[in-house]
Amino acid sequence: MSLDPALRSRIETILNDNRVVLFMKGQPSMPQCGFSAKAVGALQDLGVEFAHVNVLADAEIREGIKAYGDWPTIPQLYIDGELVGGSDIVLQMAASGELSSVLGLAAPDRTPPRITVTPAAVEMLKGALADSPGASLQLGIDARFQPNFQLAPYDEGAIAAESNGLRVQFDLASARRADGITIDWVDDIRGKGLAIDNPNAPKPVQEISVRDADDLVRAGNVMLVDVRPAEERAIAAVGVPFKSFDGNGRAELEALPKDTALAFLCHHGGRSAQAAEQFRTLGFSKVFNVTGGIDAWSDEVDNGVPKY
Repeated sequence: MSLDPALRSRIETILNDNRVVLFMKGQPSMPQCGFSAKAVGALQDLGVEFAHVNVLADAEIREGIKAYGDWPTIPQLYIDGELVGGSDIVLQMAASGELSSVLGLAAPDRTPPRITVTPAAVEMLKGALADSPGASLQLGIDARFQPNFQLAPYDEGAIAAESNGLRVQFDLASARRADGITIDWVDDIRGKGLAIDNPNAPKPVQEISVRDADDLVRAGNVMLVDVRPAEERAIAAVGVPFKSFDGNGRAELEALPKDTALAFLCHHGGRSAQAAEQFRTLGFSKVFNVTGGIDAWSDEVDNGVPKY
């Protein structure tokens, strides 16, 4: 398709204003297709700052970017105004270290992870490999620390680790997330299948009382995040420092170190629980939900806080 000059100018302005741009479906914090999520994950794993364009919110850009770079699918990554490619190419370049080189970053750490595969798991996995000559076991661990086993072609240059005579291949990001894991085969109340104990996975969201939240915030040991919109906070607000999602608030919170302690607050505890889970899946390891929300805060901490 021919590209309207005004649309071409819009695209070139975006590329000229930002060194790294990902045209994707959704937002980095909430991708709306699996391929976009993988591309985002690869960039975030490298710690690179990048601009994004949600093509689902702009039909002209969605079709125009395909014509601009003569690339038929989304996502698309551009660096220094040049098309790098889609999700598969981004993942391949990230795994090989080429993407780090293009971005001027230090070469990635390709140290194999330390893994333990129990004899029971080795027996089951070697049985699967016996039916696929020339294949290797590949373990992927995504940004949410969900594991995915698959058979892949044997790659001598891949990051690989061995345990009890079983070789397991990893992509670059999965290798870091897998360090210290134990892979077992279970047949008990949990069911029958592989079970992975990963010490790197973020802990589940923990409930915290309003009294404990108040004490921890005042002591500077936790950051309180009120997820309610401004109009609700105008009716009732806590008397301690807090952050919100207003403006760029959410993006600023997502950029914090992943070991930052965050306690989420809303009206009764429902919306804050959802927000806390979203941050946990982003890799934050100390995430709390304030039980009962501002309503309980009024009852147990400060009865001067209005109820609504």
